[in-house]
Amino acid sequence: MLRKRGRPPKETNAAAEESRQLILDAAVRIIKKKGAAALTVRSVCEEADVSNGTFYYHFKNKDDLLMSFLRETSFDGFELRTPLGQISRRVTELYLLLVERYMDLGLDFMKSFYSTGNRPLSAYMCEVNGKFEPGTVMARCEMEFQAARDRGILSGETDIHALGRDICTIVKGCVFEWCLTEGGIDLPAVLFRIVDGYMKQFLSTDQGE
Repeated sequence: MLRKRGRPPKETNAAAEESRQLILDAAVRIIKKKGAAALTVRSVCEEADVSNGTFYYHFKNKDDLLMSFLRETSFDGFELRTPLGQISRRVTELYLLLVERYMDLGLDFMKSFYSTGNRPLSAYMCEVNGKFEPGTVMARCEMEFQAARDRGILSGETDIHALGRDICTIVKGCVFEWCLTEGGIDLPAVLFRIVDGYMKQFLSTDQGE
């Protein structure tokens, strides 16, 4: 039974984290069973057995909940193993930090989450007023391209923002293909191959080391 909406009682940090995780886990179960479109504040509260007040303590609304799967951490601070000189593989490694997290949640989650009806996903994986939002994987990707162009790895004429948009589009396409084939492709290998092939045209003939 859905609990009455209201302000939740004061919680310790551990209790607050536990209730937040209950909500996230419930959202994953609903998305896997019925798709992202079936997710509502009511359905999540019922599934998690928490009050409306507890939900709104952690999230502004359903879209904010969905966005939390994307914004749980900033991509600015991630250390990448691939050297800058291998820029195509470096940005693929960056995107795989995001993609592999969703793959861990399972194919059913991915098939439902990566849909045209998921507005938060569409908002996150796009630009706002011609810019990528700080902390997103796209913004970090553009930073990597800027560093690569400054080092002479990418051609000086490379439009790094447009290139960032293209790579994001490639990644989304590969993820959708993975979903369409029921996980039947080696997604990391496909991403490395396609991104590497696409970016060859932007590499400088005299790359910096």
